[in-house]
Amino acid sequence: MDWKLELITVPVTDVDRARDFYVEKAGFHLDNDQRVTESMRFVQLTPPGSACSIAIGEGLTESPPGSGQLQIVVPDADAARKELLERGLEVGEVQEFPWGRFVFFADPDGNRWAIQQIPNWAGSASGPQG
Repeated sequence: MDWKLELITVPVTDVDRARDFYVEKAGFHLDNDQRVTESMRFVQLTPPGSACSIAIGEGLTESPPGSGQLQIVVPDADAARKELLERGLEVGEVQEFPWGRFVFFADPDGNRWAIQQIPNWAGSASGPQG
């Protein structure tokens, strides 16, 4: 049986501001924006090439805005940083760690994102221990 993670809720204060940030600055695709009931609005956004989406909206979570910590994996951290900078996103420098190369940014509510380039050893039979 396959278990596929497909949707993660990200708590935000201003749905329109967050939607615009994720589409215009982070380059996510807007999949859905529906007012389900008077007290519930569901917005689904997907990073390019991802099988997992995020949901923002009203009435979706009790988590406080800005408490999200999320991670995306890319093949090239430098290229990802360059693309985000070209979109006008404030993003940090590429940081090197034994477990990968990372770029970090936050959305307008302070939800924190890590963009990771996995080291070349990832997925190999020998792994990091050699």
